Amino acid sequence: MNLKMPILFTSRLILREIDEKDYLDMYEYAKLPFIGPNAGWKPHTSPNETKAIIKLFKEKKLKGQLGTFAIIWKQTNKMIGTVELHTFTRGFKAELGYTINPCYWGRGIAVEASKKILSWGFEVLKLKRIECTSFVSNKQSRRVCEKLGLTFEGIRKKGYINYDGTVHDMNCYAIIDDEYFQRVRDNNW
Repeated sequence: MNLKMPILFTSRLILREIDEKDYLDMYEYAKLPFIGPNAGWKPHTSPNETKAIIKLFKEKKLKGQLGTFAIIWKQTNKMIGTVELHTFTRGFKAELGYTINPCYWGRGIAVEASKKILSWGFEVLKLKRIECTSFVSNKQSRRVCEKLGLTFEGIRKKGYINYDGTVHDMNCYAIIDDEYFQRVRDNNW
């Protein structure tokens, strides 16, 4: 499967497939010591490493995954983060993931981009369930899940081994198709 990724729009954002040309914008935040480790990956050490990571994102599509969206700030056409549905199982489920350049934190961008991706997942991909996990210590990610209205399902004790060998508890959130479509019908999405 090599699904062509759509270009999606919100009032402030363009979501399109990440491209190698995004590497400098991505490196700007991916090199920071508090970004990657909060999401389970090591900080990037060079722009060339970021190029290689983007190449890996694109290669995931060859293995049946959906790919990664670059989040573009319309006002400046700058790539300010990524959002994706990974660990994809066709017609069944996927996991939401997102990263935002900290220069853009506090503006609701992760929520805005994620809502659009969740809509795509349920309405176009016909998923039954979308999950989102984060380290228990990642308060910002927990807050995004709450603002999205995802249901807290519990904590996976020692549910993730990080790139540095540390083991972390994970918050688990999810939304199912019935909940999503009910919110759409109620104009609560």
